[in-house]
Order: sequence, then structure tokens, then C-alpha cells
Amino acid sequence: MWDDAKALSALAATLATMALLALLAAGAHWIVRQPAFAIREVVVTTPLQRASAPHLETVLRDELKGTFFTIRLDQARDAIGKVAWVRNVALRRHWPPRLEVAIEEHVPLARHSEGVLVNTFGETFSARYDGALPRFAGAQTLAAEMTARYREWTALLAPLALDVDELAVSPRGGWRVRARGADGPLTLEIGRDEASARLQRFTAAHARTVAALARQGTRIEYVDLRYRNGFAARLPGFREGARKPGP
Repeated sequence: MWDDAKALSALAATLATMALLALLAAGAHWIVRQPAFAIREVVVTTPLQRASAPHLETVLRDELKGTFFTIRLDQARDAIGKVAWVRNVALRRHWPPRLEVAIEEHVPLARHSEGVLVNTFGETFSARYDGALPRFAGAQTLAAEMTARYREWTALLAPLALDVDELAVSPRGGWRVRARGADGPLTLEIGRDEASARLQRFTAAHARTVAALARQGTRIEYVDLRYRNGFAARLPGFREGARKPGP
């Protein structure tokens, strides 16, 4: 090989090319880290309703490290996503060096437990909220199903002027609704099987049963829907008999 002029020439050209590429890479590596390419402006493009702007500013200042070319958007996105009330984050780079931040906030639907809320997508998240919200009682893994039930049953009870204050599901899957109307609170024990059908049957009969009793001065506070062909209303001072309702 060492006596082959062509081979030596080709080897020299290859080494020169590799050296040039390495030099160019080093140069590019140095250039993209220069202060001239630093992010000069961060713009939050969506109005913030509940997320703390000062907290968000602190996170951006701490996490946006690097220049326009070297900034790790995935790390910044993860850090911003941990700010209270932030559901989703979208980051976009624009030239001259600017970063646009679009934030989707959680919209609270219900209160689940201490410091835990449920959003309109049926997702749980941690945040403080002092406003009035219905309560969901049950496993957090059921939050999405509870959200769907809440929407469906709120619509069913609305014509009766009943607002859902609490929706609960037991470990065995039994459902209970606590609602409030003009006459006061009403608990609906729905049970596990055919829950929506049972509630529909109750709403269809409400005018000639519970509402009729209310017009006569008898206010019902508890209704058990866990019966095959109807439901039982508990009258004030009445002690329920031995008949067992279904599941």
C-alpha cells in the first residue's frame, strides 16, 4: 500500500475530508452556543385564567437553558407541565430568537378529595380551588366514568330542578347521587345494575310521586331505586321494612 501512490492519495483525501468535517462540526457546535443566539423573548400566547404567572415565570427562567438551537424543549415542556392548573404545553421557536408558549389549563368540574380536582376531561389533578364544585366520591381511577355519569345524570335531573351536589360510587360499584332542589336535599340510592335506566324510571315518575308528596307538604329526602319494578321513598320518621332491594 505504501508504494501505491493512488491509494496513498485517496487515503490522504479521506483523512482531509474527515478533518474538515470534524472542524466544521466543532465550529457549528461553538457557534450555536454563542450569546448571539440566546432566547431573547418568551411569549405566553394564551391568557392564563388560573395558573400562576409568577410561578410560570420562575419555571421558565430556571428551565430555559441554552440558545435558540440548543434549548431542550422536552425538558422545558415537562417542567411547565408540573405547574398547577397546566394541562398541556406547546412550545415553538421563532426567529429572531423567541420562544412561544401555549398553555392549556385544566377546567375544574368536580372536587374529588383533599387537594384533588377532576377536570372536564375526567382527569384528576392537584390544585387549590375555592369555588363551589360538586363532589365525586370514589376511586380516582373511576374519575372518567364518574364524569360521564355526572354529565348524563345532571341532564336527566335538570328538568326536575335538581342539581347534583355529590356523585358517589362504592367499592362494589354501587352508585349514589345527592342532589339539591327547591325543597331541599335528596339522596338517590341507584345501585350497581342498570343505573341509568333506574334513574330514568325515577325521573319519569317524579311528578306523580315525590313531587306530588311535596305539594301535600311531605318532603322526601331519600329514594331507593334498587328495586326491580319501581323505587321506595323514605318518609320522615318512617322505618324501612325487611324487604331487601336489588344490587
